[in-house]
Amino acid sequence: MARAGRRVMQDEVLIWGAGAIGGILGAYWARAGHPVRMVDIVPEHVTACRSEGLRIEGPVEQFTQVVDCVTPDELVGTYSRVVLAVKAQATEAAVQALLPHLAEDGFILSAQNGLNERVIAALAGPERTMGAFVNYGADWIEPGRILFGNRGAVVVGEIDGSTRDRTREMHQLLQVFEPDAILTDDIWAYLWGKLGYGAMLFATALTEDSMTANFADPARSAAFAGLAREVMRTAAAEGVDPKPFNGFEPSAFMPGAPEEAALKSIADLAAFNAKTAKTHTGIYRDLAVRKRKTEVDPQVGTITEIAAAHGLETPLLTRLVALIHDIEDGRRPMSADTFHELTKVIQ
Repeated sequence: MARAGRRVMQDEVLIWGAGAIGGILGAYWARAGHPVRMVDIVPEHVTACRSEGLRIEGPVEQFTQVVDCVTPDELVGTYSRVVLAVKAQATEAAVQALLPHLAEDGFILSAQNGLNERVIAALAGPERTMGAFVNYGADWIEPGRILFGNRGAVVVGEIDGSTRDRTREMHQLLQVFEPDAILTDDIWAYLWGKLGYGAMLFATALTEDSMTANFADPARSAAFAGLAREVMRTAAAEGVDPKPFNGFEPSAFMPGAPEEAALKSIADLAAFNAKTAKTHTGIYRDLAVRKRKTEVDPQVGTITEIAAAHGLETPLLTRLVALIHDIEDGRRPMSADTFHELTKVIQ
C-alpha cells in the first residue's frame, strides 16, 4: 500500500485511534463518502480495516466498510481535522505523535472519556482543541470487528464556548453518524455530566455483573449515588452546571437534591442499559478480557485532584481508584464483596 498523506489533507479527516469509538466513526464516514483516514497501533487491525474492511456488528446496524488505515509510522502529511479517539491515559503520547501531522490552522477533536481536552490544549494550544461528548455503546472485539451495541448522546462544542464555522462543520459530520448529535456552547457541562456517570460505570466494573444488574441492585444504590454526588460537587466548585443525558440526571446528585431523585436516575440508567447489546463497560473488558490498565487515573483520579484543589474531600472516588488498581494488579477479584468496599465508606 502506498504511504499515506503526501500533501496537506485539508478535506480529509484523520482519526487517531480506530477502536470502539474511532472505528465506528471512520466506518460511517467512509461509507457516506467522506474522505477519512484512520491511524491505529495494532497492525492486524490496520490490515483488516484497509483490506477486507471493518465490520460493524450488533443490533443498531451491520455492515462492512473498507477504511483507509495506517500505523503511526506509515503516516505522512498534515491534516486540518484530527479526531482523537484513544484511551485517556494514551492522550499525551498520542498528541505528541500526531502534532507533526496537524496543520497550523487545524484542530484536534477529543472523542474520548474524561477531561482530555485540558491535556490536548496544553500540548497543541486551546485554539487547536475542540471538545466532544460520546455515549454510544461500542466494543472492539478483535482486529476488523467492532460491536455497535446502542445509540447514545453525541455532542460537540468549542472549549471556549464559541461557535465557529469549523464547529458547525464537525457537527454536520457527526450527524452523518448520529442524526440527533447536538451542537453546544457549553461542552464542559456535558463532559462533567459524563464524569458523574463514568464514576458509576467504573464501580460497575468492580463486579462481573452487567451494567443493568448493577444499577438495578438496591444494595448498591447508595454507593452509586455517593460517587455521582462527589463528582457533581466538584463540578459545581468548577463553576460547571452539568447537563443530563440517557438517564443520567446531574441535578439529582447535587447538594440538597432529594434521595428519590437519585434513585430515579439510577433506575433510569438501569433501563437505558437494558436496551444495549453492550452489557458491560469498556472498563470491565479492560480488566476481565484484555487484561490491561483502565482509564481510572486520568478519569476518576483527575476528579479527585480537581476536588482537592477546591478543598473538597472525595472518599468514595478515592476508594474507587484504589479498588480498580487492586483488580488491575491481581490483589482483589471482581465481585460483589469488592463493590461493597465502597459501601463501607458511607456506612
